[in-house]
Amino acid sequence: MNTEISANLEGFASLGITGALLKATEAAGFDMPKPIQAQAIPAQLAGRDILGVAQTGSGKTAAFSLPILARISALGTKRLPRTARALILAPTRELAVQIEETIRVLAKGMHISTALVLGGVSRNSQVKRMAPGVDILIATPGRLTDLVREGEVKLGETRWLVLDEADRMLDMGFINDVKRIAKATHADRQTALFSATMPAEIEQLARGILKDPVHVEVAPQGTTAAEIKQSVVLARLKQKRKVLSTMLADPAMSSVMVFARTKHGADRVVRDLERDGFKAAVIHGNKSQNARQKALNGFRDGSMRILVATDIAARGIDVPGISHVINFDLPDEAESYVHRIGRTGRNGASGTAITLCDPNENAKLRSVERIIRMKLPVLADHLGEPDPQPEPRSHEPREDRDAARPREHHRAGRPGGDKQRQGKKPFSGKPGGKRFGGQGERFGGQGDQQRFAGNPTGEGRPAGQPNGEKRFAGKKRPFRGRRNAPRAA
Repeated sequence: MNTEISANLEGFASLGITGALLKATEAAGFDMPKPIQAQAIPAQLAGRDILGVAQTGSGKTAAFSLPILARISALGTKRLPRTARALILAPTRELAVQIEETIRVLAKGMHISTALVLGGVSRNSQVKRMAPGVDILIATPGRLTDLVREGEVKLGETRWLVLDEADRMLDMGFINDVKRIAKATHADRQTALFSATMPAEIEQLARGILKDPVHVEVAPQGTTAAEIKQSVVLARLKQKRKVLSTMLADPAMSSVMVFARTKHGADRVVRDLERDGFKAAVIHGNKSQNARQKALNGFRDGSMRILVATDIAARGIDVPGISHVINFDLPDEAESYVHRIGRTGRNGASGTAITLCDPNENAKLRSVERIIRMKLPVLADHLGEPDPQPEPRSHEPREDRDAARPREHHRAGRPGGDKQRQGKKPFSGKPGGKRFGGQGERFGGQGDQQRFAGNPTGEGRPAGQPNGEKRFAGKKRPFRGRRNAPRAA
């Protein structure tokens, strides 16, 4: 009987998970091991390195967490200051938070200490948390690199290293940080590297940090879950707003993630949805970690039906029951499509993924179809329809601070206006006024009058006043006295 069949008959106990860890696993609802778990857990319990390739949502977190918990539980609770017995690296904050939440559930009652080290939140609290040492550290590469460099975290005692979503770390430019971190860990460590795709750079990284690894692959690279129904809607960019709002009016879309290509694009989608009567939250790189977590929590508990996100959230969000994923824009990297739509159809549930495609995105669509090895069926074609008319502008006065000011102060006091004019007496429009030195106060009174009348030397100027031509000598365009001249009536 092979490992997978045995696991399905006997559960996690057949893989070597026992005692309190087995009880916590069963209490958390982890009854039957998934393929990636059935293949990876026994090898890791035997001390082997792992090179795992699996689609998103396949159960990788439990596949590497359970063996680590089983090994650490036998070591006792004595830890060295600022150290971590195990280190799990993740590319994004959301994924790091999700991993720690899963580990806490699996380790319930086992006295396992964890810590999160990631950007966007208080550095001091992370340093304080690491001071006594922890069993398992979950971190993003950037912040961890900073704390290691400053001596706040010491990796010399780290004997278990996991790189989750390694291809995403490559995409985000973390690969050199990952190499430095791996080099800083214990020489006799056990390492697991998991990736949804296996580009050449990740293969090279694996050769450098893994020792005789067991290769685990539960699905071909780029394969999407069979439970996800995929389709494409052809629509021009100007039509996408109306198409999206029409789709979201369907009550069957009970929990929807909408992906935009850029941060500003995501904000624009949220504004348009709110104008159309839909309440939505947004997460992207410009949002603080607290704001991102608040939006994610609202989406998870059902108080927010629509979550708009960039690719930073395509991995690491494990929200049960997401019914639909909508790609408002196609991603720049075709691999990101697989991770986006993997937010639905998780754990064997069904899901729907719909992509809105502008004619200018056809090349990106072809790239996606090549990597998923299928042609997306066209659900609807709006290209023959006229573009929607822009909303009419209201003629009512704007309710902002400029509209509340008297008209004569708009120019001098508008935000971003000429700083030299702010706080000065407005120009009266008289050529001989004080600003132009009617009595020789600024530009020399009579001398400037003669100069403006065609006397370039400024003869007749009051004593001590600088010569106008010398003052502006060396400039490419001579001063002509027009910048502050009175406007024509």
